[in-house]
Amino acid sequence: MRKINEENERIKRRYLQYLKTAKRKDPNTVHKAAEGILRFEAATNYTNFKRFHIEQVIKFQDRINSEISKATGKPLSKSTISSILSANKGFVFWLADQPGYKSRIRHSDADYFNMSAKGQRVASATRETPYPSIEMARHAFNCMPETTEIEQRNKALFAFLMLTGARDGAVASLRLKHINMIDGCVYQDARDVKTKNAKTFTTYFLPVNSEYLTCFEKWVTYLKNNKLFGPDDALFPPALVKVQEGEFKVVGLKRETYKNANAIRAAIKDAFISADLPPFTPHAFRKTLVKWADTVYPTREAFKAFSQNIGHTSVITTVSAYCPVSVERQAELIKREGNA
Repeated sequence: MRKINEENERIKRRYLQYLKTAKRKDPNTVHKAAEGILRFEAATNYTNFKRFHIEQVIKFQDRINSEISKATGKPLSKSTISSILSANKGFVFWLADQPGYKSRIRHSDADYFNMSAKGQRVASATRETPYPSIEMARHAFNCMPETTEIEQRNKALFAFLMLTGARDGAVASLRLKHINMIDGCVYQDARDVKTKNAKTFTTYFLPVNSEYLTCFEKWVTYLKNNKLFGPDDALFPPALVKVQEGEFKVVGLKRETYKNANAIRAAIKDAFISADLPPFTPHAFRKTLVKWADTVYPTREAFKAFSQNIGHTSVITTVSAYCPVSVERQAELIKREGNA
């Protein structure tokens, strides 16, 4: 068990509550801040924050720069180090205004958590992330079995992601009432659906391939007619597991939604792995679809409509984040245009 400094725990709790309720930070952001602060506290052997001094930060910087990740067996990435330092910088800056601490800590002390300019450039550098081509996605989809309910659900999930490009967190929280099969769309209502930045918008099914739509329609019909699911029941429900004959077995489907998107990510990765392809994530589908849309919707108005369809307010976001130009393609375009 780790050591606990009760006074530190109380002030950390106040700070995390401040992030959550005053700064309106996402729970994941608050959790990462807590982890980053705990790392620094552990490095000081849980010394009271009132005894803070800059030598602690200097030693801490040296420590995390040489630390080996237990998950990868490699040194911590620059982006991870940047996140840890940023969490502590915000905390110490806040501490400088708190009774009992402001006489011991100055706002400028937080600056010692700054990363070097070189390290920050590495941490914030944009890198190409892999994504499946339309053909790769189609191959993985065709290889997916659909014998059991769970297999049918996973195949319909794959189809839905290709039809909408929806974020996995939103997909995990969708219910049947959000689906309109007549108009061919999904209403991502932020009151119920875990959309990014709690944004509400409508996504119409993309005409990528009719097989995706057929598969998804079949799944919705199955839920309504065979499972007797209603509007408030989950679109992609978790498996219902019970003990039978002394062992756990899947006996059906629950009606509630998933608590998070972990199972959805696992299902999509497994689909690609089973097709002898890299383990792409659901989020990678968004790049796949943006590249597809770049050809299918050539006018500014049409591409703007597509951008809105995947939840972006600005086309700039769609192009900069999801329409990458590889180094090879960069060279090809530059040389071709130069010789024109």
